[in-house]
Amino acid sequence: MSTAKREIDVPGMGAPAPYYCDVVAMNDLLFVSGILAADEDQQLVGGDDPAAQAEHVFARLQQVLAAEGASYADILKVTLYLTHMEDRAAINPVRKAYFGSSRPASTLVEVSRLVVPGTRLEVEAIARIPR
Repeated sequence: MSTAKREIDVPGMGAPAPYYCDVVAMNDLLFVSGILAADEDQQLVGGDDPAAQAEHVFARLQQVLAAEGASYADILKVTLYLTHMEDRAAINPVRKAYFGSSRPASTLVEVSRLVVPGTRLEVEAIARIPR
């Protein structure tokens, strides 16, 4: 097992800012940067609909995990940042559709705003790389 840190930029995710990458892998762990409801050009996806934004975010997370051979079942910890706590009711069914019966450790935080104007949700995760 390599103990070298690998920085991974996932095709189709858009160019990350110069000071971060999409994923950092070390040993059998993946540390996934926050994913927003934004396209490759950092334009809002899903309008003002929290469920549509969540669908985009969780689909992107699935893409990031798959790039390293992982899935939602491999997520150990997930953190959700919401700009409106009342959006939780709209986001939870989308989350459940992706996670299924998998239950990672989870944190939910309300924040005043996110980096892309209009985004209501950001998700970051820690996952294991299946062997």
